Amino acid sequence: MLQVLYLVHDLSDPAVRRRVVMLQAGGAVVTLAGFRRSSEAVTEVAGVAPIDLGKTSDGRFAQRLAAVAQAALTLRTALSNVARPDVIIGRNLEMLALANRARTVFSGRVPASDRGELKGGADDVPIIYECLDVHRLLLRQDLAGKAIRSAERALGRHAALLITSSPAFVRQYFEPFGQMGMPVELVENKVLELGPDKVGKIEPAPIPAAGEPWKIGWFGALRCRRSLELLSEFSRRMEGRVEVILRGRPAYTEFEDFDGFVAAEPFMQFQGPYRNPEDLPRIYGDVHFSWAIDFFEEGQNSSWLLPNRLYEGCRYHCVPIAMQGTETAHFLKALDIGFSLTRPDAGELVALFDQLDAERYEGARAKVAARDRSVWVCNEDDCRALVGRLRALVPTRQGADARVAA
Repeated sequence: MLQVLYLVHDLSDPAVRRRVVMLQAGGAVVTLAGFRRSSEAVTEVAGVAPIDLGKTSDGRFAQRLAAVAQAALTLRTALSNVARPDVIIGRNLEMLALANRARTVFSGRVPASDRGELKGGADDVPIIYECLDVHRLLLRQDLAGKAIRSAERALGRHAALLITSSPAFVRQYFEPFGQMGMPVELVENKVLELGPDKVGKIEPAPIPAAGEPWKIGWFGALRCRRSLELLSEFSRRMEGRVEVILRGRPAYTEFEDFDGFVAAEPFMQFQGPYRNPEDLPRIYGDVHFSWAIDFFEEGQNSSWLLPNRLYEGCRYHCVPIAMQGTETAHFLKALDIGFSLTRPDAGELVALFDQLDAERYEGARAKVAARDRSVWVCNEDDCRALVGRLRALVPTRQGADARVAA
């Protein structure tokens, strides 16, 4: 079986768990190591006991750099009981740095899988760079931005593959900035569904009866202050005809007082974190629309990404709301589904809902429901295809060649 060392920036991130499960379902054995943003230690991720490299803080770039430097010094000890993997995945730039260090650490160790001796040295262990966000620091045109891009190019010299979740990251950043020359594997943020009839019958929210509100769900990583303010103004102007439900993990560093702000809103509720994918049918079954807009890094990362909530909401037949000019809006336009705003304006949202009735909504939801399940869902075949793509990067070993020749 393919042996994968997966280095991650946040062991407590639900998306990390989903990727580990995906690799396992594809036939890989995963060793997990990384930092955590949570105060409590992470003792288990999808059945894997992770190697904890320490705590880092969201939004504190200098602190994270110091933590990475410290981890690089102690990585040999941290990985002392780990046999050399077949591939190493670094999830984002700081972990790409540690992936290069891990490659050196495993120099001379026996391969984890019994396939004889490597033709080359231990440097033949492939590195995969997983980049699911392009941080704003990478896009700066000053000396700091140029230095970070130069570091990324240097660290990426040994990378055999780039995994990313949106074609716009390649089109808008990696290609024009000349950052990476390796092949690209697009792995979208689809809903992971393993096993037959995992979901069962989808039960979308019923059309509101007279006097009941439409409901918009904003779920996942809640980091966009502008979205919060826009939805606040909009819901107040609708005077109870629309409610906004928030769920997930707020990035408290991006808000002055997230909990206090939401508590003061008459038509907005924060209902806490949820389990992915276990809770998805229930939480999306409570809302009519999914908020697929993010102004966190407007014109850059937020305009290029295809977020988890896009796939999750559409999987459960919620109608997505996007912003024109973004990759999400282009994606929805190609599928002829959802609504896209021309500008981030509460008045435009009011106009959209003033024109909304049961018939128009049913038509919009039917279009979403009619799209093939594979657009939104990652299954066992997709997992095996990903692991197969990684396996193809593993250098041929002399022992295996000799057995085949015999």
